Amino acid sequence: MKRKQALVSLTLMGVISFYLVIGLPKPAYAMHIMEGFLPVQWAIFWWIVALPFFILGLRSLTRITQANPQLKLLLALAGAFTFVLSALKIPSVTGSCSHPTGTGLGAVLFGPLTVSVLGGLVLLFQALLLAHGGLTTLGANAFSMAIARPFAAYWIYNLTIKLGGKDKIAIFLAAAIADLLTYVITSIQLALAFPAPVGGFIASFTKFAGIFAITQVPLAISEGLLTVLVWNWLQSYNPQELELLQLIKRGNGNESI
Repeated sequence: MKRKQALVSLTLMGVISFYLVIGLPKPAYAMHIMEGFLPVQWAIFWWIVALPFFILGLRSLTRITQANPQLKLLLALAGAFTFVLSALKIPSVTGSCSHPTGTGLGAVLFGPLTVSVLGGLVLLFQALLLAHGGLTTLGANAFSMAIARPFAAYWIYNLTIKLGGKDKIAIFLAAAIADLLTYVITSIQLALAFPAPVGGFIASFTKFAGIFAITQVPLAISEGLLTVLVWNWLQSYNPQELELLQLIKRGNGNESI
């Protein structure tokens, strides 16, 4: 029975990934804010904001791997999930594009601080190897995808569980809603850097958010469903690691690990 469920889950994951990769075969431009696009003062500002989270995340990641080396494979899975999903660029409008982010799974498993490192490394590799994003804009992209989004996913998941929601519903909401938040944050960043001549920040934010919403709403739903499938797979084939993570969280008073 478990093999049949796993086969169905993997098939659905393949179908969703196939749609995300080639479902809209148009030229794509990186949704991450591209190299050199932000004014210097804003690029520096977001680097300053993001750096403390990365440092704290390194401490959290080191603590986890030293105390529980058996969780390294699960950490690698969370990082790979983020890398693959965030590299799937779907054309939006006006020469931009949208994509899922994949950081919700890692946030639920290991907490948002750890994912700030995983997401930051993913963004660095994509900037260097895929021309997706940039080094000067790495701080801004990291804040939206690897900091704000994981914290939101972690809080949404735990709030849903506390309110009596089922585990799978909590996972779906955490992945989908936090995915949308990533693009809200990015729209805020762009609106702050490029306020409209008429209407200022509000007009600019409305424009950017409206552009991304066209493709990001269905993508958020797709990412939520895909994350649930991966969660089901982990429950079927990695129950020991999930139980260990629950024990660690209880030992920390259910706080982020």
